[in-house]
Amino acid sequence: MSPAGKKGVLIGGALAVIAIVVAAFVLLNGEGTTAAAPDTGSGTSPTAAEPSDPTSAARTYLLAFAKKDPDAASKATDAPMDASAALQDAWATLRPKELTAKLGDVGAAQGDKATAGYTITWNLGTGHVWTYTGSLGLVQAQGAWRVHWAPTVLHPKLETGQRLAIASSDVPAVVDRDGKPLVVSGGGGLKLADDKAFPLLRSALTGHGQASQAFAVERVDASGKNLEALFGNPEGDRKPAATGLSIATQNAAQAAVDGYRGKAVLVAIQPSSGDLLAVAQNGSVTNAASAFSGQYAPGSTFKIVTATAALEAGLVTPDSSVPCPLTDRIGTRTLSNEGFDLGTTTVHKAFAKSCNTTFGRLASQLPADGLAKAATQFGLNADFGIEGLSSEMGRVDPAASPDEQVEDGIGQGKVQVSPMGAAVMAATAASGHAVVPRLWEGGTKVNTGYQPPSGSVLAALRGMMREVVTGGTATGLAHSGSVFGKTGTAQFGSGAEAHGWFVGYRGDLAFAVFLEGANDSKPAVSLGAKFLDAL
Repeated sequence: MSPAGKKGVLIGGALAVIAIVVAAFVLLNGEGTTAAAPDTGSGTSPTAAEPSDPTSAARTYLLAFAKKDPDAASKATDAPMDASAALQDAWATLRPKELTAKLGDVGAAQGDKATAGYTITWNLGTGHVWTYTGSLGLVQAQGAWRVHWAPTVLHPKLETGQRLAIASSDVPAVVDRDGKPLVVSGGGGLKLADDKAFPLLRSALTGHGQASQAFAVERVDASGKNLEALFGNPEGDRKPAATGLSIATQNAAQAAVDGYRGKAVLVAIQPSSGDLLAVAQNGSVTNAASAFSGQYAPGSTFKIVTATAALEAGLVTPDSSVPCPLTDRIGTRTLSNEGFDLGTTTVHKAFAKSCNTTFGRLASQLPADGLAKAATQFGLNADFGIEGLSSEMGRVDPAASPDEQVEDGIGQGKVQVSPMGAAVMAATAASGHAVVPRLWEGGTKVNTGYQPPSGSVLAALRGMMREVVTGGTATGLAHSGSVFGKTGTAQFGSGAEAHGWFVGYRGDLAFAVFLEGANDSKPAVSLGAKFLDAL
């Protein structure tokens, strides 16, 4: 609707449905009180003698005005057609529940002219009672006095070609990190500003907002352009709640997942603050909770944890020589790589190429709780009460057997991670501190917190995560800026299918891409590139 079209439309729920009933109108002057007759709805008044003095003329007009009687009020002026049109427009636009008018001082006539003060009160509904004062010009012609019609008769600030209008509109109740409205408040209550934005967060966002209806009487020109707010507050009476979400980031995330034919989820977090920036999944995903609490095998993205545990235990450094055969039997488990054999290589290259045999054997050399402790350092065993959300970062317990430990080391055992948890893991690697995900400042309760790995371990890990992009399994992101991350493919069910992952960060943006049943991590890398390139 154009700005002009919006003017004069009262959206406020209460006012929009109230029948216009005027029980009684009161006209006051210095000499006492005169009660007007009830409004019969006929639009006509009894024939009365022509006013023979300025006071009678002013009283006759104000009494008819308070009754919303267009015939009597317009005939009390020297321009009945203009007055009738302007008055009926004002009454129809403002829709008062009640009108009162008070006659002020009437000046002595100066020949055939005089002036009279007035005070008018519009009761426009609960909390909207508008009172103002003005002046009537009075003229005498052929022995009778009348109000000289001008826009100032209706309001002292009105000029020719202008009118009164109601500005009642939706105002922001919740805004994103850039101040853009996410939830608006209006006559229909709270609603999303854009139904397509943040579909997974509708309840969380609308549940946090507070109603704040904007209401104002404005002076507008002939095109409907607002010139001045004469009464009320066109911006609303409450400060909107601010969230850390980003519409720009969400749009990029949603476009990326919508462009994928399978089941896709993307969660983005700001490492420095923990703000949830975006959460998107496409229509193929049937579980609305997938992003926040869906538990999935993380595959080789979990090598971030395994590498951390091995570095902390002093088993290796990034430059240590390690074997990466095509297959390797470790205990009773035989692991294999996806068609490659690096022979003897370095830890950082085995990480970049995602060598299962290397990291399965490293995992087998750790204590039974080694992986669980390292996973905890990335928030995967943390428990957060995020206001408006139900979330679960993951579940990594001490291995129950050596075989389970080997499988856990490559993210295929009993370890479970949600896309939200994977994003927190990436954010921890990026920031070097415990990341508390949040929608609102102070809106997350830390039920079970965590401490991150040491700075020296994270520095080594970041170098390996960067090599994944520059020369490893995620080179599809090489032209998307300085990206750090880890790919993953995780078998599930019978093992015939696998999920695809990419977990990483660029600058102060950490994110996780999860493709259910993709059978490969390359589509996740491509989707991540599409997301970052859109930003």
